[in-house]
Amino acid sequence: MKIIDRYIIIKYLSTFFFCLILFTAIVVVVDISEKTDDFVKSNLTAWQIFNDYYLGFIPRIDAMLFPLFIFISVIFFTSKMAERSEIIAILSSGVSFRRFMLPYLVGGAFLSLMLWLGYQYLVPRANRKWGDFNKNYIDVNAGINNTNKTYQQNIYFRLDSNSYVGIKGYDTVSKSGTGFFLQRFRNNQLVYNLRASAFNWDTASKKWMLTQITERNFHPITEDVRVINSALMNYNFKPSALRKDDYLKDQMTTPDLDEFIRAEKMRGSESLSTLEVERYNRDAIPVSVFILTVIGVSLASRRVRGGSGAHLAVGVVISVAYILFSRFSVVFATKGSFTPWLAAWTPNFIFGLLAFYLYKRAPK
Repeated sequence: MKIIDRYIIIKYLSTFFFCLILFTAIVVVVDISEKTDDFVKSNLTAWQIFNDYYLGFIPRIDAMLFPLFIFISVIFFTSKMAERSEIIAILSSGVSFRRFMLPYLVGGAFLSLMLWLGYQYLVPRANRKWGDFNKNYIDVNAGINNTNKTYQQNIYFRLDSNSYVGIKGYDTVSKSGTGFFLQRFRNNQLVYNLRASAFNWDTASKKWMLTQITERNFHPITEDVRVINSALMNYNFKPSALRKDDYLKDQMTTPDLDEFIRAEKMRGSESLSTLEVERYNRDAIPVSVFILTVIGVSLASRRVRGGSGAHLAVGVVISVAYILFSRFSVVFATKGSFTPWLAAWTPNFIFGLLAFYLYKRAPK
């Protein structure tokens, strides 16, 4: 590694972490001003609010704005180098533009890997802390329009390709419910029916405990009926599958989310597109760090009238465009027929082409 490589990498990382800390402080101050009334109603101490809410909120918001921080950082310090004619001196010494970009790519790869690991494991745990606080202290203060309920009614889903489950009522806190039934079909004919008046999750055995069970096996002419007081049943759904809240997909680590998606595919869940978009985004967003790094260097390495201000203005426009593309793709995938994989990766494809074009147009 050359001296200039160390210089650029240090500048890259130091500027990024400075932007990260600065913008995080601004976002936290704004968030505190918006939620002061909710914090007062919660009757929690300042330490409890920080530990139970902001230790989850800060990693969550930093992960969301991570690519934007990268982009601003690269444009800011690279344009400063261009203003001081450092880039002209580097290229005039015989260093190619591709070689000049190498430390940027190394720094971008490092930060991209850091964000990828965060999305797989750290951010879901932070979302769990943030979501639990919201459900307990923020959403409950919404008044008469509050829809945060722990009791779910009339739940129906597919257990596998031939079996269907229905539940009259289920409490997500006690993990117990009433009115459970299971129906299994073969060649469009009902061959098995099970009904239980009550059921609950047995934490010791990791199975469902059913009580007052009536089990029927249907034959072409006759049927077998069996009545059981209670039994442990090993079905392929867990209490998490019956939690119908907006925070669930964000709170799962990637291995848990993959397992949950496989189960939801088998059950034919209506929320499958939303889950798949979340899963693909966890791989696509870290790649955007690398792409935005190339765009930032290609833009800011040219010395222009207006200096870093002009570069930052262009950078903000590109950042807003990237965010809009990402949001539109997610909406088309969750509300329409757009493929979730394409929804997550389309912004990277489009801005990857833009990065290649700007790289070719950059001063050599």
